[in-house]
Amino acid sequence: MIGTGYVGLVSGVCFSDFGHDVVCVDRDPDKIAMLERGEIPIFEPGLDRLLEKNVAAERLSFTTDLAGAISGADAVFIAVGTPTRRGDGHADLTHVMAAAEEIARAADHYLVIVTKSTVPVGTNRQVKQAVKKANPGLDFDVASNPEFLREGAAIEDFMKPDRVVVGVQNDRAGEVMAEIYRPLYLREFPVVVTDLESAEMIKYAANAFLATKITFINEIAALCERTGADVKSVSQGLGLDGRIGNKFLHAGPGYGGSCFPKDTRALARIGQDHGLPMQITEKVISVNEDTKRRMIEKLLDLCDGAFNGKTVAVLGVTFKPNTDDMREAPSLTIVPALVGGGAKVRVCDPQGRREGEALLPGVSWIEDPYKCAHNADLLVILTEWNEFRALDLSRLARKMNIPRLADLRNIYAPKEAKRAGFEAYDSVGRSGFRSPRQGQQAAE
Repeated sequence: MIGTGYVGLVSGVCFSDFGHDVVCVDRDPDKIAMLERGEIPIFEPGLDRLLEKNVAAERLSFTTDLAGAISGADAVFIAVGTPTRRGDGHADLTHVMAAAEEIARAADHYLVIVTKSTVPVGTNRQVKQAVKKANPGLDFDVASNPEFLREGAAIEDFMKPDRVVVGVQNDRAGEVMAEIYRPLYLREFPVVVTDLESAEMIKYAANAFLATKITFINEIAALCERTGADVKSVSQGLGLDGRIGNKFLHAGPGYGGSCFPKDTRALARIGQDHGLPMQITEKVISVNEDTKRRMIEKLLDLCDGAFNGKTVAVLGVTFKPNTDDMREAPSLTIVPALVGGGAKVRVCDPQGRREGEALLPGVSWIEDPYKCAHNADLLVILTEWNEFRALDLSRLARKMNIPRLADLRNIYAPKEAKRAGFEAYDSVGRSGFRSPRQGQQAAE
C-alpha cells in the first residue's frame, strides 16, 4: 500500500484484518516511525486497535523501502494524494504517476498495479503507459479500485461496504482482485466489476451526487427561512421517499472535507475538457460557497452588524465530527471572517486543534465548551460532535455576556434555546428569534 494517508492507512490495516500480508509504504520516515510505535497520524475511531492487532499477528508492517515492500507482492495499491491542481481545477496526478514509475523500476514479477486514489477518467491508462515506458519488459496489469470511505466511519465502510468497485481489463487482473476481496465476496457484499473508465467515473459521479444533495437541501433551507417553513420537516418529508432517501439531507453551513470539494471541481474540469460542461456540478460548487458566506451574514446579524469588539465562542471546526480533518471545512471561511472583523474568537473542538492551530491563526483554543462560552457575546455551533449534542443550554446562557446562539447544525430547537435563557437564536432553514430586549439593544 503506497501512501499512509487517510485512504492508504485505513485500507492497508483493513486488508491485513482480512488475513492478507500488507506492507504500508511512505516516504516520510517520521510517519513510518510513528506507525511502527503504534501511533496513528490521523484520527479515525477504532483504527489504533485494529492496527495493533494486525501488527501483533505479523500481517501488517511499515517501511520507507518501496522496492523491498513489493518483492513478491501480488498487488500494489497506489493511495497517494490527488489534490486540486492550482489554476485549473484538475486533480494533481504528480504523486500517482511518480508512484507508478517507481513501482515499474522496482518490480521484477507479475503484479497488479491498483489505483485507489481518486483520479480523473483515463488515468489508469496513463499509469499503464508510464509503467510500460519505465520498464518495457514488466508483466503487469492495472486496475481501478476507488474508495468510498466516510471519515469517522471508515472501518465500518470498508468491512461492510455498500459496494466494492473494481475496474479491470482482463480476467487475470480480475482474479487477483477477487482474491483480495474474497472475504467480502463470501459475505455477499455487492462487487461491481467493470472497465477502467467506468470505475473511475463511478467515484466522481457518486461524490458529485452526494454533494448535490447537500447543496440542494441547503438551498431549500434558505428558502424555508424566507417562507416560514421548517427545513427539518421538509428534509424528513423528502427523505421518506424511497427514490430520494434520507441521507445527506441535513441542512448546514456547506460541505467540506477531503473529497467533495476537490472531486466536484475535478468533475467540472473533466466535463469542460470534453466539451460537455457539468452544469449541475458547477452550480453545486458555487452554491456551496454562497452557503458558507450566508452563514457569515447570520453571525453578523446576531452581532448587531459588527464583529469588532465581540467575543465569539465556536464549537467545532473540523469539517465533520469524528475526524481531525480540516480540509475545506466551513470553519476555514467562517472563523477568519470573525477574526478579520475584529472579533475575539475562542474555539473548542475535540480533535481539531492539531491541524487547526496553523489554519486558524488568531484564535484561542479552549478544551471545555462552557469555559469557551464564558463572557461570550455569541456562541456558534459549527460541527455536530456528540459532545455538543447534549449541552446544558441554561448553563451556557448564564455564562455568556449576551446569550446568543447560532446553531448552524440544527442540533437544538428554538424553543429549547429560548427556555434556556438565550436572547437570540438562529439556525439553518428554521425560524429563529430575538427577544424584545435584544432587539431594542440592536436598534440603539
